[in-house]
Amino acid sequence: MVKPPNIARSKIYILLTIMSWFALLFVDLVRIFGEINQMEGVIKREITWILEIIFFILLYLFFNNSINKKENSNFLNLIWRAASTGLIATGTSFLIIYFYYILQDTRLSDDPLLRNFFYHVNFALTAIFLISTALLWKHLILYQKNKAVVQQWQAYEVILLISMFFVLINQESFNYGFMFGLIFLIIYGVILSVNLKWIPYLTFREKWKSILFLAIIVFSTVYLLVQLVSYTQKNVHFVNLSENLFLLGLFAFVLIYAVFSFLVTLFNLPTSSVFEQKLTEAISFQKLSQSIQPGENEDQVLDILMDSCMSAAYVDAAWLELHADEEDRRTGTVLYQKFISNGERQEIMDLLKKTEPFSAYLKSQTDARIEYLYGKISHEIYQSVLIMPVRANKKILGDMFLLKEVKDGFNKEMINIISTFVGQTSISIENYRLLNEAIKNERYREELEIAQRVQRSLLPSALHHNRCFEIDGFSAAADEVGGDYYETFRFDQDNFALIIGDVSGKGTSAAFNMSQMKGVFHSLVQLNFSPKVFLSKANSALSRCLEKNNFITTTYYTVNTKEKTIHFARAGHCPTLYFDKEKNTCRFLDIKGMGLGIVRNDTFDQYLEEGTLVYHPGDVMVMYTDGIVEAKNKNGEEFGYENLRILLSSIYELPAHEIRIKIIEEVYSFVGKETLPDDDYSLLVIKFKA
Repeated sequence: MVKPPNIARSKIYILLTIMSWFALLFVDLVRIFGEINQMEGVIKREITWILEIIFFILLYLFFNNSINKKENSNFLNLIWRAASTGLIATGTSFLIIYFYYILQDTRLSDDPLLRNFFYHVNFALTAIFLISTALLWKHLILYQKNKAVVQQWQAYEVILLISMFFVLINQESFNYGFMFGLIFLIIYGVILSVNLKWIPYLTFREKWKSILFLAIIVFSTVYLLVQLVSYTQKNVHFVNLSENLFLLGLFAFVLIYAVFSFLVTLFNLPTSSVFEQKLTEAISFQKLSQSIQPGENEDQVLDILMDSCMSAAYVDAAWLELHADEEDRRTGTVLYQKFISNGERQEIMDLLKKTEPFSAYLKSQTDARIEYLYGKISHEIYQSVLIMPVRANKKILGDMFLLKEVKDGFNKEMINIISTFVGQTSISIENYRLLNEAIKNERYREELEIAQRVQRSLLPSALHHNRCFEIDGFSAAADEVGGDYYETFRFDQDNFALIIGDVSGKGTSAAFNMSQMKGVFHSLVQLNFSPKVFLSKANSALSRCLEKNNFITTTYYTVNTKEKTIHFARAGHCPTLYFDKEKNTCRFLDIKGMGLGIVRNDTFDQYLEEGTLVYHPGDVMVMYTDGIVEAKNKNGEEFGYENLRILLSSIYELPAHEIRIKIIEEVYSFVGKETLPDDDYSLLVIKFKA
């Protein structure tokens, strides 16, 4: 399938427009030639009118398409485009007049065919100027458009289209119907011409330029109208294309809107500087709102603050002084200084410290609730001073000093806008600091999550045991990470090692020391030392890496299921709770021992004991950390050793897993939902079966 070529619509429109104009020119020249030579079968006037209508429609389509492509053009460009088109049409008309001035008193100057040719050129350029300008006015009218204005313009376009065909209906010029239609178009043009919302958004300089361009458009419109009308009065053999309701309606609309725009722009000149100032203040406020971004510092927003305040109050000199200490305003760091030397600044500071109301504020600690200080000074250059404190998180960061060379240079409006800028700056800085704090907290949270994962990896995923005993463990940190530790090791099918420990302190430092304990355990346990020797070696190893104010409590067990014996030693840890089923007693295995890292010499062995016991089927051993027995309820009461002993005595018949669950549930129930645990909870439950 052959794909048709992609031809731009504007090129098609301009080609058809040129062809329609040549057709109109040819038909009119043939008619005039026939009239001059009294030839029969002259082309009817309706053909001329139809070609004229086609020419108007094609011009309208071409400029509508062309202007829509550039609808983002600014106001001044649109007005200049209309003015330049008017200059071209007017300039061409002047050239035609000059041409006839050269040809005066010659036969060619009276030639009707030549005059009609130039008339058609003038007519075409005038139509181009009027239609293009009307469509440019459309974009100005529809600036900040609403539904009513859009509907008014759409209705006007329909009326203009109807007016093109009016010549086919009413062939008599300037009769009652023609005059009624023309008056209606003029009134409707006046209604549309009050939409001038774009003018206030021009700067002072742009308004002067627009006044010049609008004056050119007014002159061109009046001149071209006069020229077209003069052709009718000067020529006998003539095809009149100007007595057209559409063309005259456009003349009226273009002229009225240009005059309205000219007058309103002229009357807006005195208020232009005020509007520009307000617009600058709004832009400055927006910049202050968006100035601080993550990863940047506060200097940027303070620099924008200085520029905005100086612009808003027409300040002659200024500086911003930051305080190292909020309570001491006698010393500070000058961050920004504009249009003033260091010597002048120091001179003015000395003068301010002697002048009320500034002296009390600058010399000593004063009320931080002061919003601003304003007054006169006796200086050879600067006559009025405004001091504006800059705050962040209700703390004063520093003071901004604004100077003017005139007395009473700061009015209430200036002070209000400066206060607004400073307030927005405070919000921006506070948001910046809060955002940075949130980013920092998020980084800490991620680091804690990593620490939690590391700690979970330090605790065993499975506990070693055989058919002779059950074992179940539990650990919960009071903070994000904790320092409790338990572990098991299997020497062979009958011999096992068990350990539980508690690192002094909480949080990440405790978790780090816990990892050191794990490393020591895995290094020493493989040597199969007795519990007392194991703890002695562990103390020696940990004394070299623990900080002096840190220590670790632990209990180390070796279990032989073949001989049914347990050997154990305690290094300052909570005594293990043991239930003896044969005797139906529940007691604590309390032997002496000191925490690892407390005594860091060879005398540590003197503080250790090693115990031995023989277990029987049904016996239960509970190893725990102090967080269990020291857990407090809302009244400050501890769960205690006795509650733990009584609890085990009532649930010893349960499997190890359920015993662990019952103990943890009882502890949490005792503490209550409203009380946060203040220590880590860790527990190992061993139940012997054979």
